[in-house]
Amino acid sequence: MKKKEFLYIAELLNKKLHVVPLLFGSLGLEERLHIDLNADDIDVLIPEIFLSEKWDSVVAIMNDNGYVLYDLHEHAFEKSGLSFAFASIESLTPFAGIDLAKIPVVEETGVCYYLLELQDYLKVYKASSNDGYRKRVKNKKDEQKIELINKALGRKE
Repeated sequence: MKKKEFLYIAELLNKKLHVVPLLFGSLGLEERLHIDLNADDIDVLIPEIFLSEKWDSVVAIMNDNGYVLYDLHEHAFEKSGLSFAFASIESLTPFAGIDLAKIPVVEETGVCYYLLELQDYLKVYKASSNDGYRKRVKNKKDEQKIELINKALGRKE
């Protein structure tokens, strides 16, 4: 259900704002690993300009589709218990050293979105495990994801 909802919103972002979002977090990792990680929410990265100057256009799309903004700082919306949060795609480079130009585009049912490769997810989760909040709250989950990624990549770490 979360993937279907992501594709629906991604299609609107494609068509109305000419934005190709990046499917991030556990839901994106599920796509790469082809396993269910019980993602809590839908995390999406979009260009920074849509989180600042053009934020109203994102809010309009989400509101038109029944979502209510519940956390402005986290750019998070909720509908029927489903959380959908936006963050800046440009933050990936300073945070985890990811080259944005090398992130592949996926096309699924006419919808375009970016999806990190497993090596990039490994960089993200390693960087996340050093983050103060995530270290206290999500450390065990991050460690498990790092193990899953390493296993999928054929590494022993």
